[in-house]
Amino acid sequence: MPPYTVIAFDCDGVMFDTENANRSYYNDILAYFGRPPLTDEQFAYAQMQTVDESIRMLFPDPAEFEKALAYRRNHGYGPYIGYMEMEPDLIGLLECLRPGVRTAVATNRTDTMDSVLEVHGIAGYFDRVVTALDVKNPKPAPDVLTSLLSYFGVDAPDMLYIGDSSVDALAARAAGVPFAAYGNPALDADYHIERLWAVGEILKTGGL
Repeated sequence: MPPYTVIAFDCDGVMFDTENANRSYYNDILAYFGRPPLTDEQFAYAQMQTVDESIRMLFPDPAEFEKALAYRRNHGYGPYIGYMEMEPDLIGLLECLRPGVRTAVATNRTDTMDSVLEVHGIAGYFDRVVTALDVKNPKPAPDVLTSLLSYFGVDAPDMLYIGDSSVDALAARAAGVPFAAYGNPALDADYHIERLWAVGEILKTGGL
């Protein structure tokens, strides 16, 4: 019997390398309003937060924020989805996990997640998808994870969450869910992995 019956994935930085897509997306918005490209610090923030919070950070003036928000809603993220690079182990891992282990997405993405899964042909691999739009509070609050616990009817120790950022780690801790840090050894985590395939080893042995 595997130690976890539900595996939940963050999207950006875990399921997909989204650096090119998200940099292009936010830089195009900034360019439209005559702003310089993202700094590395701004990009790091945008990778963890919801799109609205990222826009608010880039356009702190309330009037400019509303204009930028309207622009992003009218133009959408669709053209950038193709820039996202799927992690090479993802489909193999999902095929190995299912149907014995249930799988989910828990992300601070909002209105783009369904399109991302559909465009990349992996929507059918997940039993549940929870975004920041589905809960009261986005990560680092635990809401996306507690929503999954409720949906699957499992206790926190029965679900493993895979993330790559501090907001993922904080959300997991707040929910009491075991956490696997992907590609980020600096995070406080129950496991540290460099390849998604290592999740299979965790399930086989109960650890690494």
